[in-house]
Amino acid sequence: MDVYLLILGDHLPDPRTGNAPSEPDRIRAMVDQAVVAEEAGFAGVAIGEHHFTRYIVSAPALLLAAIAARTTTLRLSTGVTLLAHHDPVRVAEELATLDVLSHGRAELIVARGTSRETDVAFGIAPSDLRPRFHEYLRLLLKLLQEENVTWRGTFRSPLANVTTTPRPIQYPHPTLWVGSGSAASAGFAAELGMPLMLPSTLRDPRIYVDVVAGYRRDHPGRVALPCHVYVAEHDARERWRPHLEAYAAFASPWRGDGDAIDVDRLMEGAAICGEPSEVADRLNAQQKLLGLDAHLVLIDIGGLALDEVLAAIRLFGEKVIPQLAA
Repeated sequence: MDVYLLILGDHLPDPRTGNAPSEPDRIRAMVDQAVVAEEAGFAGVAIGEHHFTRYIVSAPALLLAAIAARTTTLRLSTGVTLLAHHDPVRVAEELATLDVLSHGRAELIVARGTSRETDVAFGIAPSDLRPRFHEYLRLLLKLLQEENVTWRGTFRSPLANVTTTPRPIQYPHPTLWVGSGSAASAGFAAELGMPLMLPSTLRDPRIYVDVVAGYRRDHPGRVALPCHVYVAEHDARERWRPHLEAYAAFASPWRGDGDAIDVDRLMEGAAICGEPSEVADRLNAQQKLLGLDAHLVLIDIGGLALDEVLAAIRLFGEKVIPQLAA
């Protein structure tokens, strides 16, 4: 069972003190978390992309390059890349460059995103988002796998005999996941033979049972699920509760189900906290429910202090990872 550390990079104050680190300190702390995650036995790290919000990571590939320089085994993924908002030629070039710098450790999770404001700012009409995403993903795969690409589509200027450089180390290309919780996008992932990354929502994972079943009817590919997690030897719920509550209030417009926030209900479903054996048992239950091949663990939320984040990462690696189902 692969375990990735997922970092979305919300920049919220500590609800207990009202204090928040500076943006530079917050960004550098994410690199430090990845370094500690490798030491703790995590398989990889995934860094999110957002724009114009208090999620402050807008260029995850740059953070991943910094992490690559300080690690040796950690898989390096975005979590996610908003592919419809980027030129797929540049995405292919940046992903291959990261793959070369990291000696073949680069990955990519691509998705459409959840923010209409971001779509508007990047000049994307709602009706164009899905077809643009589909077109760009097909082109990205072609650019990574082939040289001398000639191509014509709807949303980007044509290409004539183009070879992106550098070429990726991994063959036929670095792992690309499709990030989505909808049946339509899961079907598209199955059509392309790509693994499926479910979304990092604040929703009970049982809502994805039918999506995963439909995906696996068409393609026996890998499936992964992000989960909000906090682990401590004592008083985990009491220590994490104010941070989860602050984060849920902030993130609910994009990631919630529209219902009023009930932190206790979150802790019973979409968010897991407790001592190591309890956390492992609940993650194993998720694995059994959805047939998961990987977990993405989101610890750093809601102004949780860096020393507490690092302690939870280390404890997760020491006492939770060894208990996870294969």
